[in-house]
Amino acid sequence: MERKHNKKLLPLAKSLRKNMTKEERHLWYDFLKNYPIRFIRQKILGKYIADFYCAKANLVIELDGSQHYENNGKKYDKERTEYLKGYGITVVRISNIDIIRNFEGVCMYIDDMVKQSLSQQS
Repeated sequence: MERKHNKKLLPLAKSLRKNMTKEERHLWYDFLKNYPIRFIRQKILGKYIADFYCAKANLVIELDGSQHYENNGKKYDKERTEYLKGYGITVVRISNIDIIRNFEGVCMYIDDMVKQSLSQQS
């Protein structure tokens, strides 16, 4: 599978970047923006837009609000995860509640996932 930049999604990606949820802003500005390994916000990957993407670790971080726990949301997320797995990308799903209640733990978990991914590539 070849990864293509879908230009049709560019306006939506820009809009999502400008209008991040408070949980996305918290994770971005208080952790990922200055993380030693580069993450990108609202990255277009084929036909989807990932909340946060780390190319070096082949890792996508998705923050999930309540709509992700409804049947349609679960189905969409499963299809999306399978699509991204086809590119060798690991998808990590984190609930907004975890960002609010256990931010430090979420940051440690992401750090562990990045390190684990990088060590598997060696």
